[in-house]
Parts: sequence; structure tokens; C-alpha cells
Amino acid sequence: MAHVNTPMILATEFRRMAIIGTGLIGGSFGLALRREFPAARVVGFDRPDVLARAETGRAISEAASDVASAVRGADLVYIALPIGATVDLLPKIADAADGNALVTDTGSTKTLICQQAQKYFRGGARFLGGHPMAGKENSGIEHADADLFCDSRYALIAPENDPDPRVGQFAASLRRIGAEPAWCDAETHDWAVGIVSHLPQLASVALAHVVADETDETGLPLTLAGPGLADMLRLSGSPYEIWRDTCLTNRENITHALDRLAQAIEYLRTRLASKDLEQEFTIANELYVALRRMR
Repeated sequence: MAHVNTPMILATEFRRMAIIGTGLIGGSFGLALRREFPAARVVGFDRPDVLARAETGRAISEAASDVASAVRGADLVYIALPIGATVDLLPKIADAADGNALVTDTGSTKTLICQQAQKYFRGGARFLGGHPMAGKENSGIEHADADLFCDSRYALIAPENDPDPRVGQFAASLRRIGAEPAWCDAETHDWAVGIVSHLPQLASVALAHVVADETDETGLPLTLAGPGLADMLRLSGSPYEIWRDTCLTNRENITHALDRLAQAIEYLRTRLASKDLEQEFTIANELYVALRRMR
């Protein structure tokens, strides 16, 4: 993915920001915004109990009773909901959004959302698909963190030279909260995250299933597990509700990724007694080092 050096734009241009969904991602975004841009109004919409915790935790400065009142008058509308809920709310948000607003989302797949957004955002308010490559295995406003986006990539579904100043303004705001914009189209995004995000999640789930099946009434082999297994299974702590829409909307790419993993595992299985196995470790070690350098 290419990157663009967007000039810094004064944060005061986003004077009123609406966060639709104040869970982990939305709450963390609100905390980061309020830390960097203390003069901005940040209005949240969610279930009443979630909103109360978001307001108490200072992720938002005020709560809205419905989506339309949250969106109306906002310069920036940040949708941090599951994919299905995002798609369902796009018509209502498009109707309520001011003509100068930038509307963006955080869905982990982009093709369906962006296709649907094209139907409703036809002038005035601009829709920009987005996906923060940051998160935790635990969801909810109680786990929100203003530093969640620091040193992470943030996918934006637009060309790096997009002429709309609202896009550049949002990219500059992301840099202010520690994220680095990564520009691509929706289809490329969904293929890429199928490999580097969705595959690791499902591989962790599969590994957990194997360990659970193999563990007997004495507790073995689980009782002999060291920190390596915990590292590998960290992602398996993420609940199905977070991943349901992702699996439904990126099935082809995830299927491809799982097929490639199955091929790689079979290759290792047939070479356990071969010197070829050393080359596989070398490739893996080099990739790990390269990934650490990117952080």
C-alpha cells in the first residue's frame, strides 16, 4: 500500500464530531480525539448504558438520543459498528449528514460497505471507507484506550492524491493520534486483510480447538503449556460476535487464505525429517524480523 505525506491541517476544522458506536474502537477514537483536539465537541450514540460509560470515561463530551441528532451538524461522522449494523444505518446517516461532512467507518471488510455507501452518498457529504489496523481481543468501552491507534496502520479506501480536502484533513487527524494512513481500493483491502488479519484469527481458533480436543481428564497436554501457546492463542479470546460479519462478507478471500495455510501445513508435515524444513524456518524468521521493523 502506498502512503501519502499529507500536510498537517489544523484540527479545529473538525469542530463537531459524531461517534456512532462507542465501544472499543469508537471509544478509543473519542479518547484520542479529545486528548489531541480538546476544543472539539464529540457527540456519541450507542445504547444508553454504553453511552453512560463513554461519557463518564470522557470518550465523548455529550450523548445523543438517536442517530440523526448525533449526525446532524457534525463535520466528521465516525461509524464504529459491526459491518451489518453499519450497512443498515448508512441510509439514515446519509439523510441526516450535513453537506460538508465527512462520513467514515471502521469495518474490517470494505467492499460491501463501500458499494452500499455509493447508493446513498451521491453529493454533499463524502463517505470514506476506513479500517484501523488496531484493536484488542477484548471489546467494549471499558477497554478503550487513547493510545490504541499509536504506531498502527489505518486503511483508507481512496487514492493517495484524493483532491477532497476533507480526506486530507482526516488523514492528518489520524497522524495526530498516532496512526499512519495506508491507501488502497476496497477489493485490495479485503484480500490483504484476509491474509494478515482474518487468517491469523481463524488459525488461532483452529489451534485452540485442537488443544481442547487433545486435552484429557488429567489436564494434559494443556497443563504443560508454556507462554508460547498463550501467545498463539491470544486472538482466540476474541468473541464470535466481533468476527461474524467479517467472515460473512469476506468468505472468498478467507477461503483462499485458509487453503494456502492448509497447503503450507501439509508441506511442513511431509518434510519433518527433511533438511528442507530449515529453509521454512529461515523464511519465517526473516518475515518475523521484517514485521518487527515495521512496528
